[in-house]
Amino acid sequence: MFGRLNLKADASPVPQPAPSWWRPRWLNRDLMYLLAGRALRSLAQGYLLIIVPLYLSILGYDAEHLGILFAASAATSAVLVAAIGVLSDRFGRKTLLIVISLMTAGGGVVFALSSNFIVLVAGAALGTIGRGGGIGSGGAWGPYYPAEQALIAEQAADHQRTTIFGALSFVGVIASAAGSLLAHAPQLMHRLGGTTVIEGYRVLFAATAVIGVAMALVIVPVRETHRYPARPEPRPHGRHPQPPAPRRPFGLAISRESWRLIVRFMVTSSIQGLAVGMLGPFVVYWFYRRYGVGAGTLGTLFFFINLTAALPYLMAGRLARRLGAVSTVVWTRSISVVLLFVLAVMPTFGLAAVVFAVRTIFNTLGLPVRQSYLMGVVRPDERASAAGLANFPVNATGSISPYFAGVMMQHIALSLPLEIAAVLMGLNTTLYYFFFRNIRPPEERVIEEEIIKEPIEET
Repeated sequence: MFGRLNLKADASPVPQPAPSWWRPRWLNRDLMYLLAGRALRSLAQGYLLIIVPLYLSILGYDAEHLGILFAASAATSAVLVAAIGVLSDRFGRKTLLIVISLMTAGGGVVFALSSNFIVLVAGAALGTIGRGGGIGSGGAWGPYYPAEQALIAEQAADHQRTTIFGALSFVGVIASAAGSLLAHAPQLMHRLGGTTVIEGYRVLFAATAVIGVAMALVIVPVRETHRYPARPEPRPHGRHPQPPAPRRPFGLAISRESWRLIVRFMVTSSIQGLAVGMLGPFVVYWFYRRYGVGAGTLGTLFFFINLTAALPYLMAGRLARRLGAVSTVVWTRSISVVLLFVLAVMPTFGLAAVVFAVRTIFNTLGLPVRQSYLMGVVRPDERASAAGLANFPVNATGSISPYFAGVMMQHIALSLPLEIAAVLMGLNTTLYYFFFRNIRPPEERVIEEEIIKEPIEET
């Protein structure tokens, strides 16, 4: 679990441009467009994460209403995550990224034009508003994620894959930090321009619609190399009949070997989803109710937290090479679980802000490692399907827990959802270790094979 891994070989070479003073060797043209798409999406999610709960509160809706809206958004996101993943491997990952970007634009339009709760719920479901993945995640969440993850893995050599996912998260978190500052805009517009705060929020929702269109446009130039394998033509009957096609359970384009892994990911993801639903949508509301801080203060806090969480992402590849992918995930998440318990009992906003910032760093540091690990242990032609199905339970169970979290905050104890989320994340971490501790991605298997061969060659 704690062994050091030094990677020297690459099992999947990818054409790479010559490095320059500003561009690493792995950063090709298509990855630049994909990084731009992630930056745009994270920019919008950076302020939506803050303003959506506060916008609903100003409109007069309580924690139960927030739970209903976030549950509806999560339920729709769950269906879309699985559908986008499977359809991406069949019809193209790039096409589905464009579709989901335009859906985000549609959700922004709905929020900009209406204050009716039922309409807002529909808009949140359409654009999966409120499914940004939390502070420091850099936008690695929701139905956009399976197709993007697989499309990026196409561009990555095995030994660089985790580094690239770390750089992607770095860009996303920096953009989220900028988005967090935009949460100040409604108050500034109110002070300087005389508009109401609600009108300021609606301007940001309109900006979300524009960003959604820009997300779609920036993906158009990306070249997709993956093609869903065409069905082979039947051979005439003779002495050498065509061998039977590999059995693919449930009629999906996924092999039995990959299904064994995906089921394990689904089990851990289902528990993670319960925790995320308890915590993610309500952190802003918890700070607001517990310490009486508003959008301006929280926007500044989240800006600095995103900046603080960004730099460790650049260390993700190195950390995974040193400890191994599974050990990196287990260690970082274990520390974040302990800090979440501590956060729930902090007496002042200042102490809570510090604990929350440190906890965010450890909680998100393993994110690109988990993304890269999944892409490494499944077949390349099944990556989007695997990402969609493996992350379906996160959104499915995450659609259940927000309502109960809202009820608990409203009627039992404000911090109870945070404490339950910590317990669930601890269970998730334990299962992740026991499920995957003996399963190595290609880059780690290469090194193990080299280590085994060395004594043989010496003799």
